[in-house]
Amino acid sequence: MISRSGLPNTKHGLRLDLRRLILVLCALTALVMLCASYFASYRVQRQLLIDHALEANRVYATKLASITETFIGNALQQLQFSAGVQGRQLSDAVALQAETHRVLAQSMAFNSTFVIDADGTLLSVSPAPLRHLVGGRMHSPGVDEALHLRRALVSTPYVSAANNLVVTLSQPIIDEQGRYLGYVGGTLYLREHNILNSLLGEHFYKDGSYLYVVDHQRRLLYHPDNQRVGTVVQGNALIDQLPTLPSGTLALTNSQNVEMLAGFATVPSARWGVVAQQPLSRTVAPLNTLVLNVIGASVPLALVGSLLLWWLALVIARPLWQLAASARRMDSANTAEDLHRVRAWYFEAAELKRALLFGLNLLHERIGRLNREAQTDPLTGLVNRRGLEFSLSLLEAEGRRFSAIVMDVDHFKRINDSHGHDTGDAVLRQLAHSMRRCCREGDLLCRTGGEEFLMLLPGADLAVAASVAERLRAIIEDTPIAPVGDLTVSLGVAHWEGTDDAAGTLAAADRALYLAKQSGRNRVVVA
Repeated sequence: MISRSGLPNTKHGLRLDLRRLILVLCALTALVMLCASYFASYRVQRQLLIDHALEANRVYATKLASITETFIGNALQQLQFSAGVQGRQLSDAVALQAETHRVLAQSMAFNSTFVIDADGTLLSVSPAPLRHLVGGRMHSPGVDEALHLRRALVSTPYVSAANNLVVTLSQPIIDEQGRYLGYVGGTLYLREHNILNSLLGEHFYKDGSYLYVVDHQRRLLYHPDNQRVGTVVQGNALIDQLPTLPSGTLALTNSQNVEMLAGFATVPSARWGVVAQQPLSRTVAPLNTLVLNVIGASVPLALVGSLLLWWLALVIARPLWQLAASARRMDSANTAEDLHRVRAWYFEAAELKRALLFGLNLLHERIGRLNREAQTDPLTGLVNRRGLEFSLSLLEAEGRRFSAIVMDVDHFKRINDSHGHDTGDAVLRQLAHSMRRCCREGDLLCRTGGEEFLMLLPGADLAVAASVAERLRAIIEDTPIAPVGDLTVSLGVAHWEGTDDAAGTLAAADRALYLAKQSGRNRVVVA
C-alpha cells in the first residue's frame, strides 16, 4: 500500500521515495558545490594575495636596492673628489683635517671620514672625538683590504679601532706620477644611526613587514632589531639565492619560525642584499573577513535556492512516482488506465521501459565480455588454460578431429635473467604475434604457462599441423627480437582422431615437445 505521504509501507519499515532522494541529493550537491566554490575562491584569492605581496616586496626591495646603489655611487664620487684634493696636501695637517671635516659635513652620508697613507698611518679623521687616533698605525681588516686592493671599495664589515662595527667606503689617493699615496675613506657605524637607517628604517608598509640588509658573507648590516646587526644568518634559503639572482621572491619560514613572504634585490657595487618581507598570516588576514562576508551575503540566496529545489523535486519525481505506483499494481484492472493518465513530460519517464530493456541487454553483453576476459591471457591476448579447457570440451563433445601444436621457448630463463622480465614479456607478445601470422581464422591459440604455448587446429591432419609448426619455427628463428636477438623454439605435434580422450592428445604433444628439447631444441617433433 501507498501512504498519503507518498511513502510505500513495507514489512521492512519506511523507505525513502524518489522525491526525498532528489531533495537530499540536490541539497548535498548544493552544499558540496557551495563549499567547493568557497574553498576554490578562498584558495585563488589567497594565492593572488600571496603573489601580489611577493611581487610588491620584490619591487620595494629593488627600489631600495637601487636607492642604496645610488647612495654608494654618490658617496664614492664625493670621496673620489676629496682624494684628488687630499693628494695635493698630504703634508699639510691643517688642510687635511679641514677637507676631512668638509666631507663629513657635506652630505651627512658618513659617521666618520679619514685619510690613511700608504703605510697605514692615520693622517686625519673626523669627528673630533676620534682625533686622538691620528698618527697611529691602523691594522683593521678594512684598512688592510683597502691598502691591498688600492681601488674604489666598499669593505666587508669589521670592528674598527674605536670598537665600532663599520663598513668603509674608500677611494685611493694617486699622485700625478701614478704613485699610490693612501686612501680617503668614510665609515658607516652599523650599530648606530647611519644612512642605512634613514633609507630603510621607515617605509610605507604597515602590515608587519620589515626590511633587512645582508652582505655577501651573510652578515646583517641593517635589521629593525639592532641587536642582530653584525650577526651571521644561517639556514636561510633566500640568502642562498642572493649571489646568483639580481632580484626575486620566496616564501619561507624565518628564524622565529614565522612564515614570511619575501622579495629581495642586490646592491651590485657592495654585494649587499636588500630583503623586504612580511608575515603570511598578516597578508591573508583580510581574506578571512572577506569570506565571512561572502557567506553572510549568500545565505538568503541559498534559502531561495533550497525552496526552488524542493518545488523542482516534486515536479520531477511525480511522474516516476506514479509509474512506480502503477508498476506495483500490475495485476490490477485499472493499471493501463492509470499509466495513460501519467503525465510523462520528460524523456526519461516516457522511455523508462525501453531503458530497462536496453539495460538488460547491456547486462548480458557485459557478462559475455567478462566471460571472454576470464578466458584470455592479459599479456598476449591469447586464450588461457581455462579457455583451452572449454574449447577442448566443445571439440570433444562434437567429435571434431583436431591437431595440437605445443611450443616452448628455448632458454627462456636465460632471457629473463639477462634482460629482465619486461623484455621477457615483450618476447612473449612477439611470439603470440608470430602465432597469429601462421594460423587460420578458426584455429585456437593458447598460452598455457610461462613460456609455453599451444595451437589447436580443428580439422587439420598431422601433416598440415607439422607444416604449420615448421613454418612457425622458421618465422621465429628468422625474426630477431631486440634486445634479445635471435630466438628459437621447440615444438611438439599430435593429432586427435576423435576416439580416445582429447587430453591424451595434448599429453602426446607434450612428449613430442620433450623429445624436441632432448634432440637439441629448435626443431619440430611429431608424435
